Amino acid sequence: MKLEGIKVVDLSMFLPGPHFTMMMSDHGADVIRVESFSGEPVRQVGWMQDGESIWFRNTHRGKRSLRLNLKDPRGKELLLRLVKNADVFVEGFRPGVIERLGLGYDVLKTHAPQLVYCSLSAFGQAGRYRDRPAHNVAVEALLGVMSFNVGHDGKPTLVGMPSADMCGSLTAFAGVLMALVRQRTTGQGDFLDISMHDALLAWTANYQGPVFAARQAHDVKFERNWGGQAFYNMYETSDGKWIVLGGIELHFCENFLRKSDRLDLLDLCRNPPGRTQVPVIEFLRDFFQAKTQAEALEWLSDVDCCYAPLRTLLEGTLDPNTTEREMLLQDAMGRDHLGIPIKYASEPGQVDFRVPALGEHSGQIARELGYNDAEIRGLIADNVI
Repeated sequence: MKLEGIKVVDLSMFLPGPHFTMMMSDHGADVIRVESFSGEPVRQVGWMQDGESIWFRNTHRGKRSLRLNLKDPRGKELLLRLVKNADVFVEGFRPGVIERLGLGYDVLKTHAPQLVYCSLSAFGQAGRYRDRPAHNVAVEALLGVMSFNVGHDGKPTLVGMPSADMCGSLTAFAGVLMALVRQRTTGQGDFLDISMHDALLAWTANYQGPVFAARQAHDVKFERNWGGQAFYNMYETSDGKWIVLGGIELHFCENFLRKSDRLDLLDLCRNPPGRTQVPVIEFLRDFFQAKTQAEALEWLSDVDCCYAPLRTLLEGTLDPNTTEREMLLQDAMGRDHLGIPIKYASEPGQVDFRVPALGEHSGQIARELGYNDAEIRGLIADNVI
């Protein structure tokens, strides 16, 4: 696999860090999850199955768990031995915490100059917000992307997906892989300061038009991405379900309007999002309101345009296409797992369905670092591992 031989030491928690290090594990990296004595918090969060948190299963498969007391000098010494031959170190504490533990980049690089050290936090290691505690929704709110979710009542609502978390995860993943490419040619590591706030802002490239051009906030109801364009919108059907149209290219609009015998509206589809789209929106609203969702899907089945039924995540996940794409997998016990989204033709990733128990590999890892059995028994007895 692509990352075979790469050793990752992961001290991050919750979603962003564990998610991207799991992707590294899926592609062959040896990911050692360093947990406190109380364990990764999400071991006990959310829906459980067979005594395991599904969230934890979806972010920690294939990893090894080292339960380690970093406040004990012997725990710190063990970690320094661990990183000496590691390639990647990931931490997700608030800025300053890792330095107070004596494990900042300046310390670790003296022991392991090859180390790619990734600090992943809400607002990064510098800037006026660096010390603010925040999870996903606070980052979305402060940046302004939550203001896009304004409903018909004019009030905002929470964003359903953890977009700041996942942008942070994927940005860190890309950054670490780039640093590993350079490490392979120079032998030197690097420090990555990854901010969820920065990452999410970078993903607003196609939303920045009014901000950059006119220093103007979005008027959401007239923006293309939020319903201001007739053929980029959602419409309720007569049975209380919904159809989503998702393509504004003129040939898609023409195909739909030709079948519905309303080509007189085609010129309006050339207009930018906003009030001039209202007649087309009103036609489509009435059109779909006269049909059930099933009837609308049948009508659309031979029309070359972008559309989809609005589904629940249950319906979307259990779509046969998900299995065909190997994105829904089952282990020997019949439990569901998410698949691998990066699909190589050569050396594809492989899912290791095993989820580590807290501290399951502590003795094994200590032995690999040169501790003998007596020393390991002592570390366990003294609650170091």
